[in-house]
Amino acid sequence: MVEMEMIIDPITRIEGHLALRVIVDTNARRARPETVRSFVTMFRGFEVFSLGRPPEDLPHITSRICGVCGASHANADVIATDMVYGVPPTPLGVALRNMAFAMTDHVYDHTIILVMLEGPDYSSPVVDLMTKSVYQDALETLAEHRDVHGFTKIADIMDALTPITGKLWQLAVKFQRLAREAGVLLYGRHSHPSTLVPGGITTDLTNAEYLLMGYMFRLVKLTAWAKYLYTALWDLYDFYVSRHGYAENGTSYHPNPRVSTVGAVLSGGLFDDPEEYSSIGGCGGWEECSTEWEEFYKGIDSAARKRLIKPGIVLRGSLVTTSYAESQVSLFEHVQHAFYKDWADKVKNLPWYGELEKTGFTDPLGNKLNWGRWDEISEAILGKAYGAPVFHPWLKVTLPNPTAKSWDGKYTWATHVRMVWKDGTITPFEVGPYARMKVTSQQPASDSLGLFKSDGSGKLKVTLPRACTEELPKSVCEEMTFEWKVPDYSSTIYRLWARAFNMLVDIVAAWNNVTKALEYVKSGHTRASRPWKKPGRITFGVGFTEAPRGTVRHWMVQKAGKVLNIQIHAPTTGNVSPFDRWGRSPFEESAVNTVVTEETDPKDWTGLDYVRAIRSFDPCLACAAHITFVRDGRVLGAVKKIITSTHYL
Repeated sequence: MVEMEMIIDPITRIEGHLALRVIVDTNARRARPETVRSFVTMFRGFEVFSLGRPPEDLPHITSRICGVCGASHANADVIATDMVYGVPPTPLGVALRNMAFAMTDHVYDHTIILVMLEGPDYSSPVVDLMTKSVYQDALETLAEHRDVHGFTKIADIMDALTPITGKLWQLAVKFQRLAREAGVLLYGRHSHPSTLVPGGITTDLTNAEYLLMGYMFRLVKLTAWAKYLYTALWDLYDFYVSRHGYAENGTSYHPNPRVSTVGAVLSGGLFDDPEEYSSIGGCGGWEECSTEWEEFYKGIDSAARKRLIKPGIVLRGSLVTTSYAESQVSLFEHVQHAFYKDWADKVKNLPWYGELEKTGFTDPLGNKLNWGRWDEISEAILGKAYGAPVFHPWLKVTLPNPTAKSWDGKYTWATHVRMVWKDGTITPFEVGPYARMKVTSQQPASDSLGLFKSDGSGKLKVTLPRACTEELPKSVCEEMTFEWKVPDYSSTIYRLWARAFNMLVDIVAAWNNVTKALEYVKSGHTRASRPWKKPGRITFGVGFTEAPRGTVRHWMVQKAGKVLNIQIHAPTTGNVSPFDRWGRSPFEESAVNTVVTEETDPKDWTGLDYVRAIRSFDPCLACAAHITFVRDGRVLGAVKKIITSTHYL
């Protein structure tokens, strides 16, 4: 057995904060599982410097966490702020939030991720250089949907994904811009929305119908684009699955525990129903209204279940809940291998500890935080029982503690995020497009326009209406229906496929909400927000939504208009979290289950399959990946693999 240490640092994220270390058996072409480490190399500090600020400021602060999907954090925060202030938006406010979010984060981001960030790894120059037999087969294989997208052979699709010169790459530059424009009509700017407020949105609706028509003009073009892009990627992904056995490469979540330690997928749900969300706490209609945070929390489940993309947890293949509240109750966070200090000994001194203690550490629905298994959790982590859910985010305190990196000790700025279920099962879990589609496919779902359907059997169906644009062939104009049976497990190629299908659902969401917004405006309803008041007492909030790369979760505690605590789980927080007694995170598990397919000498390997696996979760602005090869402690060489950041052109 010949082993080689491979360090890929950084793997592309927005600031290049992510890296991967594996020791590969070059004969088996796989990593030794116990050597896999994914690690985040920079501390951000948003949970620290947000303290003491007004809750309504936080959507504008936390959007700066990400320069691509900033609206995702802003929307999670504004939902948490809706809750701590007890003020739901008007129906129009909900519709406008949905419309903007569908565009500036989802359709825009999926376009650049699928084509400009992940796409180059499947482009002709890369595939021909590193897996020549695959490229030769692509030159000879007809694309099934060539009559729609116009690419005759699979190799033509690979050509189109080539940065700068490829047709799909060039079209993506234009269509991602259209998506941003549509969202900016409502948000005021991208990627940090300026119009989100508790209880609604402050978009200028002086000429509302004209504004909505401008949105629809872009939506028509993006509908055609979604058809065109999906059919091309459908052929590419099917080629890798059916002809080259790539379906299982990079497996993360799997229902079989012998295959993966990632035992669950979670979705927070996406795109609130305007009438349902606006009526939380007995509000509804268009008048001023507010309620207590407890009543808002009690209403969040029924509202979340009406989201177009559904909330819930699939645990080892079974849908165990569709409840927003049960999902948040189930999560906990610790720092065994992360550069932070434990805070468990300090929780009883927190000003809001007593508020939770007097309820028996239950939420307003009577669910015990972490299902009452807090002593089991703390004893496993720290060897001590605290008699309180010290690792639930409402009681978490962020205490950064930078130290030297140790593969067996602390090696990352990402914390451990885990899920505990009612029966005591504790597991790492996955979020992202695959998780969203999997959870939604296990529940009945539909929309008001008849464009989207799930019968709960695992299959999703989307119909996109007639839509043309001069940049694309006329073959995409006609109404098209797409179906996808969501696979039982998450892998590199299935995460990409889920993202592509998810974009179709996002287009449906945009059509549903612009239609509702037009109805409201034409009936004389142009009020998009409600005023809020700052409760003098301690109140709690939790905001779950979906970024393109997975569930964003923000927990907030406030008193008299000042934030006492804010805890943020970005999608990557859990996906990249370090290993512990309960298993490996999705990133690390996907590396364990990656087989190297490069057809070159091991000393010339670039880490293509590992980077494909990681990028399929959550790439942002791709700049470069530095690949370092180490054997017997000696650096053999380094490769700088340029991807591109020119989608800003």
